[in-house]
Amino acid sequence: MEALRRDDPRRFGRFTVLARFQEAASAVQYVARDTATGEIAVITAARPALAAVPAFRRRFQAEARTAERLAGGWVAPLVDSDSAASASAAAATSDDTADKAGAGGAADGPELLWTATEYVPALPLAEAIGIAGPLPERALRILGAGIAEILSRVHAGGAVLQGLAPGTVLLAEDGPRLTAFGPLGAAAAAEAKPGGQLSVRLGYLTPEQVEGKEVGAPSDLFVLGLLLAYAATGTTPFTEGPPEEAARRIAEADPELDAVPEELRELIAGCLAKDPAERPTAGTVAAELALEGAAGLARGGWLPERLAAAVADQEARVRALEVPGEADATTPEDARPAEEPEDARPEDARPVDAVDAVAVAPPGAPAEAPVTRTPADPQVPAATTGPPVTAEAYGTGATTESHGTTAPTTTEGYGTGSGDIGEDRGTTRFLNTGPKPPQSDRATTQLALPQGPQQPHEPPPAQPAASGAPEAGHHHTYGSPAPYPAALLPGSAGQGAGRSGNPGGGPIGGPRGTDGPQGGGPMVALPLPSAPTPPDGSATSRRTLITIAAAAVGGIVVGGGAVAAIGGGESVAATDDRPAPKPRRTLPGRPPEPRWTYSHPASESSPLTTALWRDRLLVVTSESQASAVDLRTGKRVWQRADAAKGQAALAAGDLCFVASPTEFLWLAPEDGTVVHRVRYADGFTGLPNLQVGRLAGQSGPLIWFAGSHTVTVKAPKPKKGKKQAPDRQVVQAHFFAYDIVRRAEVWRTPVPAGRAPGTPVARVVAERSADLLVRQDAVTLTPAEVKAAKGKGIIRSFDRTTGKLQWARQYGTAAPDAAVTGDEDGVLYAAVGTDLQSFEADTAKPLWRVAGTAGSVFGTPVVAGPFVHTSERSQQVGAVERETGRLVWRRSTEVPGIGNAPSLALSSSGKTLFASDATQVTAFAAADGERLWKFQDIGVADPKGATVSASYRTFTVGGSAVVQRDRSFYAFPVA
Repeated sequence: MEALRRDDPRRFGRFTVLARFQEAASAVQYVARDTATGEIAVITAARPALAAVPAFRRRFQAEARTAERLAGGWVAPLVDSDSAASASAAAATSDDTADKAGAGGAADGPELLWTATEYVPALPLAEAIGIAGPLPERALRILGAGIAEILSRVHAGGAVLQGLAPGTVLLAEDGPRLTAFGPLGAAAAAEAKPGGQLSVRLGYLTPEQVEGKEVGAPSDLFVLGLLLAYAATGTTPFTEGPPEEAARRIAEADPELDAVPEELRELIAGCLAKDPAERPTAGTVAAELALEGAAGLARGGWLPERLAAAVADQEARVRALEVPGEADATTPEDARPAEEPEDARPEDARPVDAVDAVAVAPPGAPAEAPVTRTPADPQVPAATTGPPVTAEAYGTGATTESHGTTAPTTTEGYGTGSGDIGEDRGTTRFLNTGPKPPQSDRATTQLALPQGPQQPHEPPPAQPAASGAPEAGHHHTYGSPAPYPAALLPGSAGQGAGRSGNPGGGPIGGPRGTDGPQGGGPMVALPLPSAPTPPDGSATSRRTLITIAAAAVGGIVVGGGAVAAIGGGESVAATDDRPAPKPRRTLPGRPPEPRWTYSHPASESSPLTTALWRDRLLVVTSESQASAVDLRTGKRVWQRADAAKGQAALAAGDLCFVASPTEFLWLAPEDGTVVHRVRYADGFTGLPNLQVGRLAGQSGPLIWFAGSHTVTVKAPKPKKGKKQAPDRQVVQAHFFAYDIVRRAEVWRTPVPAGRAPGTPVARVVAERSADLLVRQDAVTLTPAEVKAAKGKGIIRSFDRTTGKLQWARQYGTAAPDAAVTGDEDGVLYAAVGTDLQSFEADTAKPLWRVAGTAGSVFGTPVVAGPFVHTSERSQQVGAVERETGRLVWRRSTEVPGIGNAPSLALSSSGKTLFASDATQVTAFAAADGERLWKFQDIGVADPKGATVSASYRTFTVGGSAVVQRDRSFYAFPVA
């Protein structure tokens, strides 16, 4: 943290800047105070020279949206942003920069891009290792579990993060935090280059990147393994050997993990597996490291004493900051612009003719004498063709440009783009997971741009460079190798190497060093999204490129390098036609391809109820109508206004039975035609104007429900000389059994009326051969009933044949609204306090008890085979043995915080258990709790769009699971 410089902005929107906090390659962070609330925030402001590049602006905003979606848990919430670079984003107040600094502060300067997040006292991982050395095992588990929980949420949406680095992972008092949500945030270096190009150098390589393949969810796990190894040892597991062979070691060599704690060695080695398919999922890593979740394991503190003291010291210094005066602004020598001699300027910063194709020069060859190598040369990895690619081997000055077709990959942080770098398609379109466009499999080392009429090339005015090497940073002090050993970086070692862009981290290599071609590492072509079609009149020489260079940096990877470019404003024709590839297989932890999706029309009111009719129809009711969707195709087949606000969709012979608010309906499944109807008002003998509540249960052709009607009770004749008392309106309630095939009432029995308006709502909690066990919902109990029960719930037994009430019992201290279910053997399973307890239904004798998570309660369990499947408000899902109560397994859904307990559903085969909550659907193997996949329907990323807050629901039928969130439905194949 340092004082503000003279050219630093003094305000960002409603925030007053207090001090510089830290620097990164693409942005500067400031400590600021909210003028409205006085709260401290951290402002992340993009470097102006980078913000002037349209591709950077779109990418910055996309990563900000990702951060906003992930807010909560181990991601600090976004409290404000530049609102797409509004003119009032920032304003400078210093005397000589008031007309230039800040967003919209100058007519000739770019508007600032910025975001504001809550200030959380924390240290970057790199700085923490420098202060106290490697982390102990417990801290490693909490760190890894917390980051894995974030990755699991990202991967559940079918996206890749690409934001992990020692400088983007923070250690706070209560657990880890992540501060980068895509390549820009985790960049080791970023530079605005002539011609509207943007060079971004990542801080790591993965084996699949070395081989020129797509990155995917397993790529994040590889980097997580590198981070954990670094946190456990203070160094990278791939340091041994010459730096120029680092890429080969990443792709082929075994990691050095001898110094990693033995208990974690196998897990970290699994993350570092060369084959992405062999790496564990993020959910598996989180569960292996902290079964109770990172937050649970971190209770009572988790940081070593020295780090806890450093965090406390940082907080004290930040909170003591005051608004600096004009005289407080500093202009350090290293912050002043200096004219750079031409011969000292990196070659890759000089203007390069965009249409010249230069071959890759081998290490040791002069840059001005290009040499073309063949794919057979072991020093040149086979490159995949792709969109316009500027591939620069750092240290050689060589440039390779290509065109063709390639499969879009997830380079948008939290989603897959399909053209424009700013698109965040992975978060808005679930189905963006199918077959890719044709991809070249032909090895090539010299590729050219499409030929065509060219205008004489005039290099555009050079924009001010934004070096990825901030001026100062904390140097590594721990005795083991530094997390960012710049001296070992090919092409970035030596005097020209830059310094850390990570808070408190060690040195990071800049875009290029001064050691010439000798330091050149292997070039790797990264597959990136193809370019979109440009507006009419766009010229090839004026295209916007974003170049991503994945190089050996940090305690993650040492040596190697890769550069690629994304076309931002032109289309390029493929040079040849190739057959489309086969659909890629589902990645571990990623949901399978849905068989279909259905979106309820926006012109209609939102769905109220959803039900499945056999294995043929999905019946959705709303305020205006009921509609049916074909379960085989996802197409709507009919609509029926008569069944508006209906509930259930049961098989009544060959007809579809729906209970509407006023009548029972029997619909033809083919077209929704009403075949029969029974009105409540006149369809039940002796009960005029009957009101029917929610269905309590169903078995075969029988349904059970409670209903009520109002009767007039005549007042008694008054005594002589007294006034006649008025008649009274009394609500009478009954519990019914009804045969929906014969369309006839089976029996009715009187029950207490509920809270006004008087219709009780009941639920059948267990069916036995001789009776039904029924509980009235707590919300319909009268105050007198609650008082009489002394705050405990009551279960009633009704004879299954006659409906006669047999008994009413309480079970332990189970509350009226406690989750409860039962089985055919006469055992009830009820939430009692924070525990789950089983009872003999007939005697209320306790049988066993399973302890729950502290501060949590159990949701409604599901009984299946030998297990009782459970869920808790702490987002734990598990299974216990029905006979003994022995805990078989317990896993977290990895949804942060405490909410409602997930609702559970089993696949028809009983092999897959689904936990649905307000955040996601998590699929578990029912037998052992293995997390199979997660699904999140994030919705359309429209800033003006409505926020979807509805919880997920899962319905299972046959080999499908239908997941609903508000208007969206997805049919997944399941085991």
